[in-house]
Amino acid sequence: MMEPRGKGRARGRARTGGQPAGGQAQQPRPGPPQGAWSARPSGVPLQQGVHPGAWAGRSQPAQQSQQPQQWAARPAAPEALQTQTVGRGSRQGGGDDRSLTGETRQISQGGDSGLGQERRGGGNGVRGRTNRNEIISTRPAHIKSKKGTDGTPIRLRANYFPLVPKGLWGLNQYRVDFAPDLDNTSTRKYLVRTGLQNKNVSGYLFDGTVLYTPNRIHPDPLSFVVDTDDGTHINVTLRLVGEVKWGDYHYLQLFNIIMRKCLTFMDLKLMGRNYFDPKLKISIPEHNLELWPGYFTSIRQYERSIMINADLSFKVLRTDNVYDLLLECGQSRNPHNEFRQRVIGNIVLTYYNNKTYRIDDVDFKQTPASTFQKRDGSSISYAQYFQERYRVPIDVMEQPMLVSRSKQREIKAGMPETVVLIPSLCIMTGLTDKQRENFHLMKALGEHTRVGPQGRIQKIREFSQRLQNCREAMEEIRRWDLEMARDLVEVSGRVLPEETLILRNGTQITGGPEADFTKSLRTAPMFNVAPIDKLAVLCPGRFRQGTNEFVSCLIKVGKGMHFNLGSPKIIDMQDDRAQSYLDNLDYVITNLAPKMVLVILPNNSADRYNAVKKKCYVDRAMPCQVIVGKTLSNKGLMSVATKVAIQMNCKMGGAPWGTALPKATMIVGYDVCRDTANRGKSFAGMVASMDNACSQYFSLTTEHEQEQELSSNISTFLLLACKTYQERNKIIPERIVIYRDGVGDGQIQYVKEHEVDIIKKKLEVEVYKSQPIKMAFIIVSKRINTKIFRFQGAGPKNDFNPPPGTVVDDVITWPERYDFYIVSQCVRQGTVAPTSYNVIEDSLGIDANRLQKFTFKLCHMYYNYSGTVRVPAPCQYAHKLAFLTAQSLHRAANPALNNTLYYL
Repeated sequence: MMEPRGKGRARGRARTGGQPAGGQAQQPRPGPPQGAWSARPSGVPLQQGVHPGAWAGRSQPAQQSQQPQQWAARPAAPEALQTQTVGRGSRQGGGDDRSLTGETRQISQGGDSGLGQERRGGGNGVRGRTNRNEIISTRPAHIKSKKGTDGTPIRLRANYFPLVPKGLWGLNQYRVDFAPDLDNTSTRKYLVRTGLQNKNVSGYLFDGTVLYTPNRIHPDPLSFVVDTDDGTHINVTLRLVGEVKWGDYHYLQLFNIIMRKCLTFMDLKLMGRNYFDPKLKISIPEHNLELWPGYFTSIRQYERSIMINADLSFKVLRTDNVYDLLLECGQSRNPHNEFRQRVIGNIVLTYYNNKTYRIDDVDFKQTPASTFQKRDGSSISYAQYFQERYRVPIDVMEQPMLVSRSKQREIKAGMPETVVLIPSLCIMTGLTDKQRENFHLMKALGEHTRVGPQGRIQKIREFSQRLQNCREAMEEIRRWDLEMARDLVEVSGRVLPEETLILRNGTQITGGPEADFTKSLRTAPMFNVAPIDKLAVLCPGRFRQGTNEFVSCLIKVGKGMHFNLGSPKIIDMQDDRAQSYLDNLDYVITNLAPKMVLVILPNNSADRYNAVKKKCYVDRAMPCQVIVGKTLSNKGLMSVATKVAIQMNCKMGGAPWGTALPKATMIVGYDVCRDTANRGKSFAGMVASMDNACSQYFSLTTEHEQEQELSSNISTFLLLACKTYQERNKIIPERIVIYRDGVGDGQIQYVKEHEVDIIKKKLEVEVYKSQPIKMAFIIVSKRINTKIFRFQGAGPKNDFNPPPGTVVDDVITWPERYDFYIVSQCVRQGTVAPTSYNVIEDSLGIDANRLQKFTFKLCHMYYNYSGTVRVPAPCQYAHKLAFLTAQSLHRAANPALNNTLYYL
């Protein structure tokens, strides 16, 4: 096989606090895994600092014995307790006057909510986010129309259900005053709820000061008197102060609170941020896994209506808990170290409150019998705490405690510094690397998760039908004067014309309706060839025969593409240890001085691969191609050799094909990847095209702390890229198009206000001076929940997937953005996923039609695949560069490689 492809961007995972409510009537329920879907309860907070799965004080060891090398048998599964499912970071139970955030919390039948409160973290917020009072508009002021015109019209459906047309629904804002005044928010909510019971007010949200409702309350102002528990007469006055502006962030909060309440009515269980159906769980006992199907839902206002976006979601759970892993490690020579290595860095689920934590350490000095100090000064053991707070018994005391440390931003938001967890109460989540390499396991999962368009449409329609058949859910929707459509929304799209690629001597090829040009490349000369007259091949002795055959195939396919490989020199290795590879690489590079090194590895072991890449890219600036030994016995060896030859040519500065782009245009890709060796830092990969054919690139990686602002990195790179472009072409780029990946919706405003402005200022001063800058800054989003289907019956048995080049720029786009969707790939399994493009800066002087065609053309220019990819090639190159650096090199490569695609 070729160089391993990236598995995706490493991402952190946030955690929030929550406690069980005391004194609630609760029904017993079996333990894990069924008990894993019980409530996310709340209760009285303890001393901040350390908490045992909730909030608690600094622990103090009780009488402790030495931790045995062999642990006791797995304890019986404790009984979890069923309570009402609530959202992440919310609280329930009486007496808590902390207002909620309005993100996922359930609202009572009376309609109380924390809508309108600042999202500050701690008791008042979820994750320390800043206050967002309205939807941010990123659409450039001069853009009048974002619709394109070229292409063949196509009828499409999208996974959206309209709720109400824009303009036919409003949200009224009322100020609520109390005389005499009250400080307790819970009491305020109780009084309003009591007073409005007979006032013909249907749906409303009240945060303690401001009340929101789609209805007008009569008379205005409305006054009524309600008695408190102590008999005090309180006069409550509601006064209309205005109508919430359409597009205000309160709309999003309201809609999604309503939706999540409806999902609870449908008996779905909240896990993380999505809801799953425990009745439809799929057991895969041969792999100790369970697959929980569920739904992603989101409601917001789109171009002309409010719509529900609904898609399928799956959660993979391992049926073993952390204590099982502890017992397994107890059989090793050093069980403590073995357990630490296998559990640290993993995400676990605490089934008693449905929350996830990243394990940062293991404390073998503490056990469930250890005590900690509560806020009131009293001491309690962890076992007693869980028994009293969660009614979960701890049967085995001889087990260490897991430690999860909050991030700095979470601590600032009010999170405790340390979370202490008990292994027997934690369920392992996700898949290990070994499990991911298990072909049979991944195939078993894929049979359920890889849903084709017809099956996906059917499942989404079943969800809609289930929602509309749920009486409580529909009453809640109608209570807010909303009405849900019964079928998916219909969208008009366009299929862009096939793109033409250029080979050597001006030969032109196309990929056909499936955008696949593999056949056209097999015997055609590559666009730009960088011959390798001195190639060294390093292989263990047992792979010598397979290596000889592969090298012969490589030379043969190279001739067909006019790619000269000379006479490769094969060096046998006595063993395949990582150090042996390093020693032989030093010898080969020093004494043979090859142009490139081809390395045969026995397997996918990361230590060998990383060692080889560090030696070649960091220490010696030597282009390197790695192949796994089992690839040498592949039946399609000629096809593999063709792809490897293309990769090798690119790493030397060549290009297999080119395209015709506007003159003097520089395309930039930017992405970020978390460092696997040091979670506190990340690497940004930045790539810029250097020619009109988009075949030559200048690349750079920069290291930064995880929380560090990235604007200076981007602007500095662009300055270097422009100067490099000027040195090569003798002119500065007339236009710059930046495709920026790795940006969440919450970061868009920061990127718009800081990164874009700093880029423009620095380029004005250093490069363009008095000349105007023509630049577009486009945010690329791959991880979206929008799915687009060809209208049923419009084509053959192609499962209703739209063809490559399908563009959607209306109906399901956002009115405050200059955005569009492109389906750039052809998939043969599952449902094709579109990519979202959000243009937040545009001074190119071209219309939306040309920008869409330009973007689709760039999806053909990724040289690691002879077809189209999901994102423009420079953006994908930036991801590959950041991924290689963060996963294998952990430092920037030698600058001598910056002008080649060495990271393919």
